[in-house]
Amino acid sequence: MDFSIVFVVMFAAFAIIFLFSVIKIVPQGREFTVERFGKYTKTLKPGISILTPFVERIGRRMNMMEQVLDVPTQEVITKDNAMVKVDGIVFIQVMDAARAAYRVDNLPYAIAQLCMTNLRTVVGSMELDEVLSQRDAINTRLLHVIDAATEPWGVKANRIEIKDLTPPSDITNAMARQMKAERERRAVITEADGEKQAAIARAEGAKQAAILEAEGRREAAFRDAEAREREAEAEAKATAMVSEAIARGDVNAINYFVAQKYVEAFAELARSPQQKTVIVPAEMGGLVGTIAGLGELVGLAKEQQHARTETRAVARPAPTAAPAAPARPATPRRPGGAVPTTE
Repeated sequence: MDFSIVFVVMFAAFAIIFLFSVIKIVPQGREFTVERFGKYTKTLKPGISILTPFVERIGRRMNMMEQVLDVPTQEVITKDNAMVKVDGIVFIQVMDAARAAYRVDNLPYAIAQLCMTNLRTVVGSMELDEVLSQRDAINTRLLHVIDAATEPWGVKANRIEIKDLTPPSDITNAMARQMKAERERRAVITEADGEKQAAIARAEGAKQAAILEAEGRREAAFRDAEAREREAEAEAKATAMVSEAIARGDVNAINYFVAQKYVEAFAELARSPQQKTVIVPAEMGGLVGTIAGLGELVGLAKEQQHARTETRAVARPAPTAAPAAPARPATPRRPGGAVPTTE
């Protein structure tokens, strides 16, 4: 009885092992290769599959999802003999499980070494400034080379990125000084441009101020000329009126000119910067008489104007008042009561 139990247990274990060796479940994102007596026959897709017992077995389990491989850091000499440390990453995806399994051994290591050698080739053909400033160009060239090299392996290189570029410390210091000098040069240029713009603005302001000042002087000159013209017209009218009065035998008109010149001369004498003593005429009555004569002359002119108006209205001559006797201008005396003589 014990033997039968052992037999049943052994049979059940054999059946379970047989089932597991025959029935295979492939997860999503994976593909299994099938070998018959060690030879590749087919590839199992995701799902459940049944193999021939004791004849077929699973060869390689391939990951069909996109994978990220790290490219180790290495020192590369650039075209201008500068030593830089470069590392990167590469994104790959297995497209054909059979070729990736049987055409290359240790696929990740092979791709990493391929990236390192091509990275050394690409960076070595460029100068340091190009390497530091043209990472996109390096990535594009590497991707083209790696993708072409891995195509026979059934692998697709989707993307390659340079993670780090580290130049030597002395070159880093030189680059820092160069950057500082460039910044200072730009600052000087910007400052010079600012001063230039300020000078232009000041010149434009001075120009506008000069133009406005010239226009102001022109306007003032025009106004002065107009005032002088009006004054000349008034003087001409006054002279004409006085001339008419003199022609009619009016003595007050002559006294008007004499008194005017007398007052102007005395005013000039008082305003003279070299005159320290002002001589006042002793006979002030003469000056007062002259002023009174001028007032009478003005009144006479008004009466004549009124008479002319009535003459035009009534068409008959208007009576005129007798002219007043002109006042005799006072003769200035010298200090001490002496009267100056006329030569």
